[in-house]
Amino acid sequence: MNSYLWLLLHLSIVFSAKAEEISGNTILFSTQERANYAFDLFSLPTSHPPDNDDEIALTDGQSVNFNGYFPPPSSSILSLLLPNRSLALDPTPPSLQLLLYVTERLGFSNIYLDAYNNFNSIDFNPTRRSALEIPSRIQVPLFNPKQGDAKISMKDRPSVAGDHLIYVSTHENSGVPRKSWAAVYSTNFITGKTRRLTPYGIADFSPSVSPSGIWTAVASSGEKDWEGEVKNLNTDIYVFKTVDGSERNKLVDHGGWPCWIDDFTLYFHRRSEDGWWSIYRASLPRLGRIRTEFIAIERVTPPGLHAFTPAASPSNKNFIAVATRRPSSDFRHIELFDLVRNEFRELTRRVSPKSHHYNPFISPDSTRVGYHKCRGNSKEGTTDPLMLENLESPLKGLSLFRIDGSFPSFSSDGERVAYVGFPGVFVMNRDGSTRREVFPGTAFSTAWDWKRRGVIYTSIGPIFAEESTDVDIVSIAVDDDKNGKMGFPPYKKLSISGGNNAFPSPSPDGRWVVFRSGRSGYKNLYVMDAIEGEKGGLRRLTEGPWTDTMCNWSPDGEWIAFASDRDNPGGGSYAIYFIHPNGTGLKKVVHSGDSGRTNHPWFSPDGKSIVFTSDYAGLSAEPIANPDHFGPYGDIFTAKVDGSDIRRLTHNPYEDGTPSWGSTFIKPIDVVESPYRGVRCLFDDCHWLGHANKSEVGKLGSHPGSQRRPVVVKC
Repeated sequence: MNSYLWLLLHLSIVFSAKAEEISGNTILFSTQERANYAFDLFSLPTSHPPDNDDEIALTDGQSVNFNGYFPPPSSSILSLLLPNRSLALDPTPPSLQLLLYVTERLGFSNIYLDAYNNFNSIDFNPTRRSALEIPSRIQVPLFNPKQGDAKISMKDRPSVAGDHLIYVSTHENSGVPRKSWAAVYSTNFITGKTRRLTPYGIADFSPSVSPSGIWTAVASSGEKDWEGEVKNLNTDIYVFKTVDGSERNKLVDHGGWPCWIDDFTLYFHRRSEDGWWSIYRASLPRLGRIRTEFIAIERVTPPGLHAFTPAASPSNKNFIAVATRRPSSDFRHIELFDLVRNEFRELTRRVSPKSHHYNPFISPDSTRVGYHKCRGNSKEGTTDPLMLENLESPLKGLSLFRIDGSFPSFSSDGERVAYVGFPGVFVMNRDGSTRREVFPGTAFSTAWDWKRRGVIYTSIGPIFAEESTDVDIVSIAVDDDKNGKMGFPPYKKLSISGGNNAFPSPSPDGRWVVFRSGRSGYKNLYVMDAIEGEKGGLRRLTEGPWTDTMCNWSPDGEWIAFASDRDNPGGGSYAIYFIHPNGTGLKKVVHSGDSGRTNHPWFSPDGKSIVFTSDYAGLSAEPIANPDHFGPYGDIFTAKVDGSDIRRLTHNPYEDGTPSWGSTFIKPIDVVESPYRGVRCLFDDCHWLGHANKSEVGKLGSHPGSQRRPVVVKC
């Protein structure tokens, strides 16, 4: 029986919109580097080499704003602005500038339309550094967050075709394990009617509408299987009729991020045989049906640097804008490539040389290039970090919060939260206030004792370590500062026999702790005394030449949930298993298919459900269009304890993980949230890019960043 049938028959996974509602609980989880992004959209002129005074901030500094698009003014788009009389529309004022972009404000993903005075207008004051200073700015969200059970989630770039918005959403289940939910949709600006343009069972990314609006090109994974590594997403370019998705044909094998310069020419990126990402041009036949064998393909940008995510404008066919990674720079920058002279002209490197810049887009008149970057400074720290961020929850009565830290857990009374910061273990009130560090070293995972107030279990030592590496389980009395060193509370070492000991979880009666240990040469589960540690008693719970890890004890004490690769030891695939504390009743509960990664289980307070992170929904956007992640395929899911009724809670191109489930309902008004003052911009570009002419780093299979600080530990 194949893995998909096994998944359906033995796990009874049903993605139902009529799932039982969960009330009065909160799920906390972490997102890799999310607090460091603070993306906003900016633009620079194309007419001359820019300096600092030429860069204009386009978006408002609220939340995260990215993947912009300059739509040409039209009656349908302008009609969206008519209800707001703060801007007199005349009827297409030459000074009006429009901007579409994806934003994550208000706890869910949306597309906004902003309108403000055109930078080239005689009314525009060139001394203003930001579009925010223009009083006639209008801002319109294009989707209502309460429009139905199926929440819209956009992470990819939007486009416009006449009266329609063309965009990517991940709200519909693909029905296939590890097949992306990303699909292209069309919504009428006037009527709100929405049509899916991507066939079911297919994943489409990065839509681009041709100048006439007739055709839409996408990067599509088609019916290919995804191998699970972010750098190995394999897409081809397809085109179809924008009006209804018909006449779908493959245009290019092995390509992504298409952009049209006219209805017969488009540009795209691909990784070349020499290892460099480069821009290519596809020339379509002017007569007859579009077919792959009739397409002329030629490389445009030379080897020696990476070039990707091209942007073009029909009003000027002499240049395109691209993002580049040059061997001489550690940062991604936006450059213009002259198609006549075959030469580059730098833009963003002249203005902010030590910031990453992503996904260029060109104004309809070709006078400006937009992009997104972090609005902060990589040299700045942050004195007021984002601690908790409320997200729109698809389950009534369940609050969903992203925390700026990893492995969060609630105290038994629900009043406090512990988490790790790599380095350090921290404790704060549930609303994010009164935060303090209780352990200064490297630690990962936290769990509070059910009976002893103020006692936290964690593991201290190197991360991503071998089985024999010394990593120890400790308990920290966070409220006892009397005997601590250097102002920190005292801690007690519980593991004494060596080996990699991690992921402690106490029993509800407060007597035992289950944990993962590599002392036998393999990482299996053990149970020891919660107070005296191994000295008070130790027994082995699981045994085998595989990895059992990330364990969590159920509130009724009957089950221990854990992640294991025992189906394919060492293969990187993890499923969630349950076992009784006495070693009986082993069963597989959730599995996302062959080579799938489903891990970090945590029981709900009533013991009827679990929350976990999984790659079941695949990728949500082309990986190269985003910053670096260990696994941007991770989303947060819940399921019943029998593996049924799986629900997807997050839709991110980031890496969501290390969830925990508390009995306290955190209201959004309780949240301590930074206004993004002094935001950090310390994230990395894709490590797997490398430099093709310098080392093996750029080749498939290498990951030089694999030892960086993690947010989601996979094993």
